[in-house]
Amino acid sequence: MKRQTSANTPAGPVNSSTPAVRREGAHLVMPGMATVHSHAFQRALRGRTQRRSTQAATFWSWRGLMFALAERLSPDDLFNIARFAFVELALSGVTAVGEFHYLHHDQGGQPYADRVTLAETMIQAAQAAGIRITLIRAAYMRAGYQQEVVAGQDRFCDEDVDDVLADVETLAGRYAGDPLVRIALAAHSIRAVPLEHTLTLAAYARARQMPFHMHVAEQRRELAECEHEYGTTPVALLARHGILDERFVGIHATHLSADEIAALGQARAYIGLCRTTERDLGDGTPDLPTLLTAGGRLCFGVDSYAGSDAFEEVRAAELDLRVQAEARHVAAEAPALLTAATRTGYDAIGFADAWQDDVVTLRATDPALAGADDTLLADAVIFGATLRAVERVTVAGQVIVEHGQHVRYAEALAGFTQTMHSGLLAHAG
Repeated sequence: MKRQTSANTPAGPVNSSTPAVRREGAHLVMPGMATVHSHAFQRALRGRTQRRSTQAATFWSWRGLMFALAERLSPDDLFNIARFAFVELALSGVTAVGEFHYLHHDQGGQPYADRVTLAETMIQAAQAAGIRITLIRAAYMRAGYQQEVVAGQDRFCDEDVDDVLADVETLAGRYAGDPLVRIALAAHSIRAVPLEHTLTLAAYARARQMPFHMHVAEQRRELAECEHEYGTTPVALLARHGILDERFVGIHATHLSADEIAALGQARAYIGLCRTTERDLGDGTPDLPTLLTAGGRLCFGVDSYAGSDAFEEVRAAELDLRVQAEARHVAAEAPALLTAATRTGYDAIGFADAWQDDVVTLRATDPALAGADDTLLADAVIFGATLRAVERVTVAGQVIVEHGQHVRYAEALAGFTQTMHSGLLAHAG
Protein backbone atom coordinates (compact mmCIF):
# COMPACT_ATOMS: atom_id res chain seq x y z
CA MET A 1 0.00 0.00 0.00
CA LYS A 2 1.48 3.35 -1.00
CA ARG A 3 2.13 5.74 1.83
CA GLN A 4 0.28 9.03 1.55
CA THR A 5 1.34 12.28 3.16
CA SER A 6 -0.16 15.67 3.71
CA ALA A 7 1.14 18.86 5.20
CA ASN A 8 -2.15 19.25 7.06
CA THR A 9 -2.49 15.80 8.61
CA PRO A 10 0.63 14.61 10.48
CA ALA A 11 1.61 10.96 10.21
CA GLY A 12 4.61 10.81 12.52
CA PRO A 13 4.69 8.52 15.56
CA VAL A 14 3.79 9.72 19.03
CA ASN A 15 7.22 9.62 20.71
CA SER A 16 6.59 9.36 24.41
CA SER A 17 6.85 6.62 26.98
CA THR A 18 3.47 7.73 28.33
CA PRO A 19 0.54 7.76 25.88
CA ALA A 20 -0.77 11.24 25.30
CA VAL A 21 -2.87 13.33 22.95
CA ARG A 22 -1.24 16.37 21.37
CA ARG A 23 -2.58 19.18 19.20
CA GLU A 24 -1.05 19.78 15.79
CA GLY A 25 -2.79 22.62 13.98
CA ALA A 26 -6.37 21.64 13.27
CA HIS A 27 -5.77 18.07 14.43
CA LEU A 28 -5.31 16.01 17.57
CA VAL A 29 -2.79 13.19 17.39
CA MET A 30 -2.79 10.08 19.57
CA PRO A 31 -1.36 6.55 19.49
CA GLY A 32 -3.33 3.83 17.77
CA MET A 33 -5.61 1.75 19.96
CA ALA A 34 -5.57 -2.01 20.47
CA THR A 35 -8.57 -4.26 20.88
CA VAL A 36 -7.26 -7.33 22.68
CA HIS A 37 -10.29 -9.59 22.23
CA SER A 38 -12.08 -10.09 18.93
CA HIS A 39 -14.32 -12.76 17.41
CA ALA A 40 -14.49 -11.16 13.98
CA PHE A 41 -16.95 -13.63 12.44
CA GLN A 42 -19.58 -12.49 14.95
CA ARG A 43 -19.75 -9.13 13.18
CA ALA A 44 -22.31 -10.85 10.93
CA LEU A 45 -24.73 -11.10 13.87
CA ARG A 46 -25.04 -7.39 14.59
CA GLY A 47 -28.69 -6.35 14.68
CA ARG A 48 -29.88 -9.92 14.18
CA THR A 49 -30.08 -11.26 17.74
CA GLN A 50 -31.88 -8.47 19.58
CA ARG A 51 -35.61 -9.18 19.31
CA ARG A 52 -37.33 -11.64 21.59
CA SER A 53 -38.59 -13.46 18.51
CA THR A 54 -35.03 -14.71 18.06
CA GLN A 55 -35.17 -16.21 21.57
CA ALA A 56 -31.83 -14.54 22.32
CA ALA A 57 -32.93 -13.75 25.86
CA THR A 58 -29.74 -14.84 27.64
CA PHE A 59 -26.08 -15.30 26.88
CA TRP A 60 -26.70 -19.03 26.46
CA SER A 61 -29.53 -18.67 23.93
CA TRP A 62 -27.53 -16.01 22.05
CA ARG A 63 -24.67 -18.53 21.97
CA GLY A 64 -26.91 -20.98 20.12
CA LEU A 65 -27.44 -18.43 17.34
CA MET A 66 -23.69 -17.83 17.18
CA PHE A 67 -23.10 -21.58 16.83
CA ALA A 68 -25.62 -21.71 13.98
CA LEU A 69 -23.65 -19.03 12.16
CA ALA A 70 -20.31 -20.73 12.83
CA GLU A 71 -21.65 -23.99 11.45
CA ARG A 72 -22.23 -22.46 8.00
CA LEU A 73 -19.20 -20.25 7.34
CA SER A 74 -16.90 -21.05 4.43
CA PRO A 75 -13.33 -19.69 4.33
CA ASP A 76 -14.47 -17.07 1.80
CA ASP A 77 -17.36 -16.05 4.05
CA LEU A 78 -15.02 -15.78 7.00
CA PHE A 79 -12.56 -13.64 5.06
CA ASN A 80 -15.25 -11.25 3.84
CA ILE A 81 -16.75 -10.80 7.29
CA ALA A 82 -13.42 -10.49 9.10
CA ARG A 83 -11.89 -8.08 6.60
CA PHE A 84 -14.89 -5.77 6.94
CA ALA A 85 -14.84 -6.08 10.73
CA PHE A 86 -11.17 -5.09 10.79
CA VAL A 87 -11.74 -2.20 8.37
CA GLU A 88 -14.48 -0.96 10.68
CA LEU A 89 -12.08 -1.15 13.63
CA ALA A 90 -9.51 0.87 11.71
CA LEU A 91 -12.12 3.55 11.02
CA SER A 92 -12.53 3.80 14.79
CA GLY A 93 -8.82 4.31 15.47
CA VAL A 94 -7.93 0.69 16.22
CA THR A 95 -4.55 -0.28 14.79
CA ALA A 96 -3.97 -3.70 16.42
CA VAL A 97 -6.34 -6.57 17.14
CA GLY A 98 -6.10 -9.72 19.20
CA GLU A 99 -8.20 -12.27 17.30
CA PHE A 100 -9.32 -14.93 19.79
CA HIS A 101 -9.62 -17.62 17.14
CA TYR A 102 -11.54 -20.83 17.80
CA LEU A 103 -13.16 -21.58 14.42
CA HIS A 104 -10.65 -24.16 13.19
CA HIS A 105 -12.19 -26.98 11.14
CA ASP A 106 -14.40 -27.48 8.10
CA GLN A 107 -18.20 -27.53 8.11
CA GLY A 108 -18.17 -31.22 8.97
CA GLY A 109 -15.94 -30.64 11.98
CA GLN A 110 -12.87 -32.19 10.32
CA PRO A 111 -9.46 -30.51 10.14
CA TYR A 112 -8.54 -28.96 6.80
CA ALA A 113 -5.63 -30.52 4.92
CA ASP A 114 -3.74 -27.45 6.08
CA ARG A 115 -4.91 -27.38 9.67
CA VAL A 116 -4.44 -23.63 10.02
CA THR A 117 -6.49 -22.66 6.94
CA LEU A 118 -8.97 -20.56 8.89
CA ALA A 119 -6.28 -18.99 11.08
CA GLU A 120 -4.53 -17.96 7.86
CA THR A 121 -7.84 -16.54 6.65
CA MET A 122 -8.06 -14.30 9.71
CA ILE A 123 -4.48 -13.10 9.28
CA GLN A 124 -5.06 -12.37 5.59
CA ALA A 125 -8.19 -10.39 6.50
CA ALA A 126 -6.18 -8.22 8.88
CA GLN A 127 -3.47 -7.77 6.27
CA ALA A 128 -6.09 -6.67 3.75
CA ALA A 129 -7.39 -4.12 6.28
CA GLY A 130 -3.84 -2.96 7.05
CA ILE A 131 -3.92 -3.48 10.82
CA ARG A 132 -1.70 -5.49 13.11
CA ILE A 133 -3.04 -8.84 14.30
CA THR A 134 -2.16 -11.23 17.06
CA LEU A 135 -3.72 -14.55 16.08
CA ILE A 136 -4.61 -16.03 19.45
CA ARG A 137 -4.97 -19.73 18.70
CA ALA A 138 -7.64 -20.88 21.15
CA ALA A 139 -8.01 -24.43 22.39
CA TYR A 140 -11.60 -25.65 22.65
CA MET A 141 -11.95 -29.31 23.62
CA ARG A 142 -15.45 -29.90 24.98
CA ALA A 143 -18.84 -28.25 25.36
CA GLY A 144 -18.53 -28.16 29.14
CA TYR A 145 -18.51 -30.45 32.10
CA GLN A 146 -20.52 -33.58 31.14
CA GLN A 147 -21.93 -31.72 28.10
CA GLU A 148 -21.93 -33.05 24.56
CA VAL A 149 -20.76 -30.88 21.69
CA VAL A 150 -23.66 -29.29 19.80
CA ALA A 151 -23.99 -28.47 16.10
CA GLY A 152 -21.46 -25.90 14.98
CA GLN A 153 -19.31 -26.40 18.05
CA ASP A 154 -17.50 -29.35 16.47
CA ARG A 155 -15.70 -26.83 14.23
CA PHE A 156 -14.05 -25.47 17.38
CA CYS A 157 -12.91 -28.68 19.04
CA ASP A 158 -9.61 -30.57 19.03
CA GLU A 159 -9.23 -33.99 20.59
CA ASP A 160 -5.55 -33.62 21.44
CA VAL A 161 -3.78 -30.66 23.04
CA ASP A 162 -0.71 -31.52 20.95
CA ASP A 163 -2.68 -30.59 17.82
CA VAL A 164 -3.30 -27.15 19.29
CA LEU A 165 0.38 -26.62 20.02
CA ALA A 166 1.36 -27.92 16.59
CA ASP A 167 -0.89 -25.28 15.02
CA VAL A 168 0.79 -22.59 17.11
CA GLU A 169 4.20 -23.82 15.97
CA THR A 170 3.08 -23.80 12.34
CA LEU A 171 1.74 -20.27 12.53
CA ALA A 172 4.71 -18.95 14.47
CA GLY A 173 7.04 -20.39 11.84
CA ARG A 174 5.11 -18.95 8.91
CA TYR A 175 4.97 -15.44 10.35
CA ALA A 176 8.34 -15.21 12.08
CA GLY A 177 9.71 -11.76 11.41
CA ASP A 178 6.46 -10.27 10.10
CA PRO A 179 6.17 -6.93 11.92
CA LEU A 180 2.38 -6.86 11.69
CA VAL A 181 1.61 -10.43 12.83
CA ARG A 182 2.13 -12.11 16.19
CA ILE A 183 0.94 -15.50 17.44
CA ALA A 184 -0.39 -16.17 20.92
CA LEU A 185 -2.26 -18.93 22.72
CA ALA A 186 -5.52 -19.32 24.60
CA ALA A 187 -7.58 -21.82 26.47
CA HIS A 188 -11.12 -20.80 25.58
CA SER A 189 -12.38 -21.17 29.15
CA ILE A 190 -12.22 -23.65 31.98
CA ARG A 191 -15.57 -25.09 30.89
CA ALA A 192 -14.25 -25.74 27.34
CA VAL A 193 -10.70 -26.86 28.23
CA PRO A 194 -10.19 -29.29 31.14
CA LEU A 195 -7.69 -28.22 33.77
CA GLU A 196 -4.98 -30.68 32.79
CA HIS A 197 -4.92 -29.30 29.24
CA THR A 198 -5.11 -25.70 30.45
CA LEU A 199 -1.99 -26.38 32.51
CA THR A 200 -0.18 -27.72 29.44
CA LEU A 201 -1.15 -24.72 27.34
CA ALA A 202 -0.20 -22.21 30.03
CA ALA A 203 3.19 -23.85 30.51
CA TYR A 204 3.86 -23.73 26.77
CA ALA A 205 2.97 -20.02 26.61
CA ARG A 206 5.09 -19.21 29.64
CA ALA A 207 8.13 -21.04 28.27
CA ARG A 208 7.91 -18.99 25.08
CA GLN A 209 7.02 -15.69 26.79
CA MET A 210 3.78 -15.68 24.85
CA PRO A 211 0.54 -14.01 25.99
CA PHE A 212 -1.97 -16.52 27.38
CA HIS A 213 -5.64 -15.55 27.10
CA MET A 214 -8.79 -17.04 28.64
CA HIS A 215 -12.43 -16.14 29.09
CA VAL A 216 -12.93 -16.08 32.86
CA ALA A 217 -16.01 -15.66 35.05
CA GLU A 218 -18.17 -14.08 32.36
CA GLN A 219 -21.40 -15.80 33.41
CA ARG A 220 -22.60 -17.07 36.79
CA ARG A 221 -23.48 -20.44 35.25
CA GLU A 222 -19.80 -20.84 34.37
CA LEU A 223 -18.93 -20.37 38.04
CA ALA A 224 -21.49 -22.97 39.12
CA GLU A 225 -20.26 -25.53 36.58
CA CYS A 226 -16.64 -25.01 37.59
CA GLU A 227 -17.51 -25.39 41.27
CA HIS A 228 -19.35 -28.62 40.49
CA GLU A 229 -16.35 -30.07 38.65
CA TYR A 230 -13.42 -28.66 40.60
CA GLY A 231 -14.88 -27.48 43.89
CA THR A 232 -14.05 -23.82 43.29
CA THR A 233 -14.59 -20.98 40.83
CA PRO A 234 -12.52 -20.42 37.68
CA VAL A 235 -10.03 -17.73 38.73
CA ALA A 236 -9.49 -19.38 42.12
CA LEU A 237 -8.73 -22.62 40.28
CA LEU A 238 -6.26 -20.91 37.96
CA ALA A 239 -4.57 -19.20 40.90
CA ARG A 240 -4.32 -22.46 42.84
CA HIS A 241 -2.47 -24.07 39.95
CA GLY A 242 -0.09 -21.20 39.21
CA ILE A 243 -1.60 -20.22 35.86
CA LEU A 244 -1.98 -16.52 36.67
CA ASP A 245 1.05 -14.39 35.84
CA GLU A 246 2.06 -11.14 34.13
CA ARG A 247 1.28 -12.62 30.68
CA PHE A 248 -2.18 -13.87 31.59
CA VAL A 249 -5.07 -11.98 29.96
CA GLY A 250 -8.38 -12.62 31.69
CA ILE A 251 -11.27 -11.66 29.42
CA HIS A 252 -14.37 -10.24 31.14
CA ALA A 253 -13.44 -11.17 34.76
CA THR A 254 -16.97 -10.17 35.71
CA HIS A 255 -17.96 -12.30 38.69
CA LEU A 256 -15.01 -12.53 41.08
CA SER A 257 -14.52 -13.02 44.79
CA ALA A 258 -12.26 -10.73 46.81
CA ASP A 259 -9.59 -13.44 46.88
CA GLU A 260 -9.76 -13.85 43.09
CA ILE A 261 -9.38 -10.11 42.59
CA ALA A 262 -6.35 -10.14 44.87
CA ALA A 263 -4.84 -13.07 42.95
CA LEU A 264 -5.22 -11.35 39.58
CA GLY A 265 -3.74 -8.17 40.98
CA GLN A 266 -0.81 -9.90 42.63
CA ALA A 267 -0.03 -11.63 39.33
CA ARG A 268 -0.18 -8.28 37.48
CA ALA A 269 -2.54 -9.98 35.06
CA TYR A 270 -4.36 -8.11 32.32
CA ILE A 271 -8.11 -7.58 32.60
CA GLY A 272 -9.71 -7.44 29.14
CA LEU A 273 -13.01 -5.61 29.36
CA CYS A 274 -15.45 -5.79 26.45
CA ARG A 275 -18.16 -3.41 27.59
CA THR A 276 -20.31 -3.17 24.46
CA THR A 277 -20.56 -6.96 24.28
CA GLU A 278 -20.94 -7.36 28.05
CA ARG A 279 -23.82 -4.89 27.92
CA ASP A 280 -25.38 -6.63 24.92
CA LEU A 281 -25.24 -10.07 26.51
CA GLY A 282 -26.25 -8.93 29.99
CA ASP A 283 -23.04 -10.25 31.52
CA GLY A 284 -22.79 -7.75 34.35
CA THR A 285 -20.07 -5.34 35.41
CA PRO A 286 -16.83 -6.31 37.17
CA ASP A 287 -15.48 -4.62 40.29
CA LEU A 288 -13.01 -2.64 38.25
CA PRO A 289 -11.92 -0.16 40.94
CA THR A 290 -10.84 -2.99 43.23
CA LEU A 291 -9.20 -4.89 40.37
CA LEU A 292 -7.12 -1.86 39.43
CA THR A 293 -6.22 -1.05 43.02
CA ALA A 294 -5.09 -4.65 43.49
CA GLY A 295 -2.69 -4.36 40.53
CA GLY A 296 -4.66 -5.68 37.56
CA ARG A 297 -3.87 -4.03 34.23
CA LEU A 298 -6.81 -2.80 32.19
CA CYS A 299 -7.22 -3.24 28.44
CA PHE A 300 -10.16 -3.43 26.05
CA GLY A 301 -11.72 -5.75 23.49
CA VAL A 302 -14.50 -5.46 20.93
CA ASP A 303 -15.45 -9.15 21.40
CA SER A 304 -18.70 -9.85 19.47
CA TYR A 305 -18.81 -6.59 17.45
CA ALA A 306 -22.09 -5.52 19.01
CA GLY A 307 -20.56 -2.12 18.28
CA SER A 308 -17.27 -0.93 16.80
CA ASP A 309 -16.66 2.50 18.31
CA ALA A 310 -13.39 2.14 20.21
CA PHE A 311 -13.90 5.41 22.08
CA GLU A 312 -17.23 4.20 23.43
CA GLU A 313 -15.63 0.89 24.42
CA VAL A 314 -13.02 2.72 26.47
CA ARG A 315 -15.15 5.30 28.25
CA ALA A 316 -17.80 2.71 29.06
CA ALA A 317 -15.39 1.12 31.52
CA GLU A 318 -15.80 4.20 33.69
CA LEU A 319 -19.28 5.41 32.76
CA ASP A 320 -21.03 2.07 33.29
CA LEU A 321 -19.68 2.01 36.84
CA ARG A 322 -20.90 5.54 37.51
CA VAL A 323 -24.46 4.37 36.87
CA GLN A 324 -24.03 1.59 39.40
CA ALA A 325 -22.25 3.67 42.01
CA GLU A 326 -24.40 6.79 41.52
CA ALA A 327 -21.13 8.70 41.68
CA ARG A 328 -18.48 10.18 39.41
CA HIS A 329 -14.78 9.28 39.03
CA VAL A 330 -15.21 5.67 40.08
CA ALA A 331 -12.44 3.60 38.45
CA ALA A 332 -10.11 5.50 36.13
CA GLU A 333 -9.57 8.97 34.72
CA ALA A 334 -8.85 9.77 31.08
CA PRO A 335 -5.02 9.45 31.08
CA ALA A 336 -5.25 5.98 32.61
CA LEU A 337 -7.96 4.95 30.16
CA LEU A 338 -5.86 6.22 27.26
CA THR A 339 -2.91 4.14 28.47
CA ALA A 340 -5.16 1.07 28.80
CA ALA A 341 -6.48 1.53 25.26
CA THR A 342 -3.06 2.00 23.68
CA ARG A 343 0.13 0.89 25.37
CA THR A 344 -1.37 -1.69 27.73
CA GLY A 345 -3.53 -3.15 24.98
CA TYR A 346 -0.50 -3.55 22.72
CA ASP A 347 1.38 -5.22 25.58
CA ALA A 348 -1.45 -7.69 26.18
CA ILE A 349 -1.29 -9.02 22.61
CA GLY A 350 2.48 -9.17 22.31
CA PHE A 351 3.12 -5.87 20.51
CA ALA A 352 4.83 -4.05 23.38
CA ASP A 353 7.58 -2.90 21.04
CA ALA A 354 5.21 -1.33 18.50
CA TRP A 355 2.65 0.84 20.27
CA GLN A 356 4.44 4.10 19.44
CA ASP A 357 4.63 3.25 15.73
CA ASP A 358 0.92 3.59 14.95
CA VAL A 359 -0.90 6.90 14.89
CA VAL A 360 -4.48 8.15 14.86
CA THR A 361 -5.17 11.73 13.75
CA LEU A 362 -8.47 13.31 14.76
CA ARG A 363 -10.16 16.42 13.44
CA ALA A 364 -10.06 18.96 16.26
CA THR A 365 -12.94 20.77 14.53
CA ASP A 366 -15.24 17.76 14.77
CA PRO A 367 -18.31 18.74 16.83
CA ALA A 368 -17.39 16.20 19.51
CA LEU A 369 -13.93 17.77 20.02
CA ALA A 370 -14.41 21.44 19.16
CA GLY A 371 -13.36 23.72 21.99
CA ALA A 372 -11.21 21.12 23.75
CA ASP A 373 -8.92 22.46 26.48
CA ASP A 374 -5.26 21.93 25.51
CA THR A 375 -4.47 20.88 29.09
CA LEU A 376 -7.20 18.23 29.01
CA LEU A 377 -6.93 16.73 25.54
CA ALA A 378 -7.00 13.12 26.77
CA ASP A 379 -10.24 13.88 28.59
CA ALA A 380 -11.74 15.45 25.49
CA VAL A 381 -10.87 12.42 23.37
CA ILE A 382 -11.72 9.65 25.82
CA PHE A 383 -15.01 11.12 27.00
CA GLY A 384 -16.09 12.95 23.85
CA ALA A 385 -14.68 11.57 20.62
CA THR A 386 -16.49 9.20 18.29
CA LEU A 387 -15.23 7.43 15.20
CA ARG A 388 -16.63 10.34 13.17
CA ALA A 389 -13.63 12.43 14.30
CA VAL A 390 -11.04 10.02 12.89
CA GLU A 391 -9.24 11.72 9.99
CA ARG A 392 -6.25 9.49 9.37
CA VAL A 393 -4.88 6.19 10.67
CA THR A 394 -1.31 5.10 10.05
CA VAL A 395 0.06 1.62 10.85
CA ALA A 396 3.81 1.06 10.61
CA GLY A 397 4.11 4.05 8.30
CA GLN A 398 1.26 3.00 5.99
CA VAL A 399 -1.86 5.16 5.76
CA ILE A 400 -4.94 2.96 5.95
CA VAL A 401 -7.55 5.63 6.70
CA GLU A 402 -7.43 8.99 4.93
CA HIS A 403 -10.00 11.80 5.21
CA GLY A 404 -12.10 9.55 7.42
CA GLN A 405 -12.37 6.75 4.87
CA HIS A 406 -10.54 3.45 4.75
CA VAL A 407 -8.44 3.23 1.59
CA ARG A 408 -9.93 -0.19 0.80
CA TYR A 409 -13.43 0.38 2.10
CA ALA A 410 -15.26 -0.15 -1.19
CA GLU A 411 -13.61 -3.51 -1.75
CA ALA A 412 -14.25 -4.63 1.82
CA LEU A 413 -17.87 -3.51 1.72
CA ALA A 414 -18.50 -5.33 -1.55
CA GLY A 415 -17.20 -8.61 -0.16
CA PHE A 416 -19.11 -8.22 3.09
CA THR A 417 -22.33 -7.38 1.28
CA GLN A 418 -21.94 -10.39 -0.99
CA THR A 419 -21.61 -12.72 1.98
CA MET A 420 -24.42 -11.10 3.96
CA HIS A 421 -26.80 -11.44 0.99
CA SER A 422 -25.88 -15.06 0.34
CA GLY A 423 -28.51 -16.59 2.61
CA LEU A 424 -25.90 -17.34 5.26
CA LEU A 425 -27.96 -15.68 7.99
CA ALA A 426 -31.44 -16.91 7.12
CA HIS A 427 -31.49 -18.79 10.44
CA ALA A 428 -31.09 -15.60 12.52
CA GLY A 429 -34.26 -13.82 11.50
